[in-house]
Amino acid sequence: MPKMKTHSGAKKRFRVTGSGKLMREQRNKRHLLEHKSSTRKRRLSRDQVVDKSNLREVNRLLGR
Repeated sequence: MPKMKTHSGAKKRFRVTGSGKLMREQRNKRHLLEHKSSTRKRRLSRDQVVDKSNLREVNRLLGR
């Protein structure tokens, strides 16, 4: 059987922490930033842990 390939889109969007948690970036930080408050933009800059309901699918895409 051939090797399993990592999903190219997933490897650009998720990263694994040292402790093994999966992190993702938040939405709404790409464009139309002029009318968003600095507080909101700063809050959106932080990475979020991938929700438990999506973990299985993301792990499969990453080949974990």
